[in-house]
Order: sequence, then C-alpha cells, then structure tokens
Amino acid sequence: MNNDSERELSRGLKARHVQMIAIGGAIGTGLFLGSGSAIKAAGPSLILAYAITGLFAYLMMRAVGELLLSNTKIRSFIDFVRIYLGDKWEFAIGWAYWLSWSSLAMADLTASGIYLRYWFPTLPQWVTPLIVIVVLVTFNLINVKWFGELESWFASIKVFAILALIVVGIGLILTGFHTGGNTASFSNLVSHGGFFATGWQGFIMAFPMVIFAFTGIEMVGLTAGETEKPERDLPKAINSVPIRIGLFYVGAIGIIMSVYPWNQIDTTQSPFVQVFAGLGIKFAATLINFVVLTAALSAANSAIFSTSRTLYVLAKNRQAPHSLAKVSKNMVPVTGMLASSIVFLVVVLLNYFFPSKIFTLITSVATMSFIFVWILIMVAHIKYKQSTASKDNPYKMPWFPATSYATILFFLVVLVILTIDGATRWSVITTILFFIVLVGGYSLWSKRHDELK
Repeated sequence: MNNDSERELSRGLKARHVQMIAIGGAIGTGLFLGSGSAIKAAGPSLILAYAITGLFAYLMMRAVGELLLSNTKIRSFIDFVRIYLGDKWEFAIGWAYWLSWSSLAMADLTASGIYLRYWFPTLPQWVTPLIVIVVLVTFNLINVKWFGELESWFASIKVFAILALIVVGIGLILTGFHTGGNTASFSNLVSHGGFFATGWQGFIMAFPMVIFAFTGIEMVGLTAGETEKPERDLPKAINSVPIRIGLFYVGAIGIIMSVYPWNQIDTTQSPFVQVFAGLGIKFAATLINFVVLTAALSAANSAIFSTSRTLYVLAKNRQAPHSLAKVSKNMVPVTGMLASSIVFLVVVLLNYFFPSKIFTLITSVATMSFIFVWILIMVAHIKYKQSTASKDNPYKMPWFPATSYATILFFLVVLVILTIDGATRWSVITTILFFIVLVGGYSLWSKRHDELK
C-alpha cells in the first residue's frame, strides 16, 4: 500500500469533463457584467478585438497542447517550464500562477457575497465565501471527478445563458423588434459612427479589457495528469477553442450591439439584462444575477483545483514545502487544497473588515501575471520545438515559428498598452517587480533547501 508521499493523482477526468473545463475557463463573469463598459469604450470594434485576442489565446493553447502531448506522464505545463527554462523559472511561474488564481478566487468569493445579497440583503457578506469554500472543498476532496462534475454544471449554466441570448437576439433581429426607438438589426454595427466608432484609440485600448476575459483559459493544461485519455481528450478540448470564442464572445457581443446600438448600452447593468428586459422578461435581472453567481462559483471551484495542483507540482519538484505534495486516499492533493482555501478565506475576511486599494492592486497584479505566465509558456514551447523531442509529436503548433513569436509579440504589446493607461501602469510595473522578486527568491529558497538536506 502506497503511503501519502508516494500516491499520485488519479486519472478521473473524462472527455466531457475536460471539454466543459475548457469551456468554463473561457467564460468568466466579465462577459456577463463587464462587457457593457468594454462596449462603451470600443464600440462595435470590440468584436474584432475579441476575435484577434481569441486567435492568440488559441495559439497559446495549441502550444500548451503540444507540450502536454509530447509526454503525457508529465503533470502540467509548469513542469515543462522547468524542463526547458530551468528550476528558477518554474519557481517563478508556479508561485505567480498560484497567486494569480488565489487573488481571482478572493475577488470572486467576495463578489459571490454581493450577488447573494441580491436575494438576501441582510446576509452578512463574509458568510457566503465561508459557505462556498466549505461546500466546494468538500466536493473536491471526494475525488477529481467531482471537480469535473461541478465545473460541467457551472459551465453548462453559463453556456445556456449565452445561447439563450443569441437565440433571443437573432429572433429580435429577424422580426425587426423595436427597442428604445431603434430597430434591432445587424446594421446597428455600422450605422452609429461606423464600426470603429470610438476611433483607433478606443479599439486599441479595448485589448486589455478583452484579454482579462480570457484569464484561466490555460487551466485545462493542469488537467493532463488527471485526464483519463489525454491523447484523445486534450486535443479535442483545445481544437474547440476557436468555436467557443467565436460563439460565446464574438457572437454574443455582436448580437448585443445589433439589438441595441453600442451607444445605448447601459453600463450600470449587464447587457444581458438589457436584452432580456427589452423583450419584456421581468425577471431578467434575477436570471442574470443567478448566472453571474454561477460564474463566480465556477471561478472559485477552478481556483481550488488550480492552486492545489500548482502547489502539488511545486512540492513534487522541491519548489515548495514537501508536505504540500501529500495526496489523500482519494488521490487528491489534500494539503495543498486546504492550505490554499484557508488563504482564500483569510484574505476575503481581511478585505471585508479592512477594505483598501491594496486588494485591488493585488488582484490587478495577479491578473496581469497571467500574461507573463502565457509568455513563459510560449518561450518554453519555442525551446521545446528547438529540441529533437518535438519531431515525433503529431499535435503540432500550426505555422511555427511565426505563430509562436507573433503570440509573444501580441502579449507584449498588450503590456505596453497597459502602461499607457494611468489606471493600470503601476500594476504592470508592480507585476514586473513581483516577477523579479520571485526569480531572486528562488536563490534564497534553493539555498535554504540545500541546507536542510
């Protein structure tokens, strides 16, 4: 019988789990809530911004897929960073990735309390995150299959809401439905100032808002070690990314601005609510609040999975305390999961009792850290392609190396755009300093680890 330190993760994720995890990772609360502000800033050109960003997100996922399928015994993309870039960069990307998901979890757990108070206004805001964490961790501790089931249900609700919007919107357009003095029509995409209604500046400044919507899309790259048939399931999930982006983002945003001209979108409420309410559905706000709550729960569920697996990989590779590699009898990284969840709750409570701009800064830095993680993934992929190991891999990055370098360039350009905006400039600078500290911190960690041997 294996002891705790010898147990490995189980391959309990089936094909449909991997597909829905990939879908859930591509759809966040930003589409349901934040898209109104993005539409107001960029106008119809937001559709093109989503399409371009979606293309590069897909290419990044193709790089992840090629790395994972080069050796299905390897647990995640973090391992490949170690193999092709070294221990120092694995330490940096691993801990940055953990912090990124932890901060997103804190934000979504805090938000879940706000969403639930829509129905229960007297409910203390700190109660909801506590209940959510306890319930989600309980399910995740059973086995990885339960994580897959939860994420499948959460993703299904989000997908249903988007499909309902698209179907309703197309119906309104085909019937020439009148909304607020305007007629629902595809011509609304160009008849109110043109496609680039807010100019090239509005179009360019939309990319940071758009790219944040895709944070978490790489999470399917952590499922390799727990997928039943990774050789079959991972390519299917990754190859469906363009369809998902085209339908969920480009399709939904295009329909919204066809039903309501971009300059009539109310930024104080979800565009989804505006479309459904325009049809006369009185419970539209309640319905979308439920969907957004589901999206927040999905993010928290994904964070529990991602942070626990990240700590597991780091601990296995001696980049974190070895106790975090402990696996339960159900083959779940129990110590890493509980440690992350406790951190989530502590910071959520601190944010509630001591609100400050620090929490906002941490969340911004964490979100931008995703871009740095994606860049390192691409660099590791290029190093892999330069090795002899890549010759026999049937799942190849299309049009390499041009696509890989173009993807890195795109992410770097987004970072430059973020430095232009005064609201995000300091977050970018802080993120760069944060990565420098992590790279420097590796030396201290490795030295301490060597002394304890």
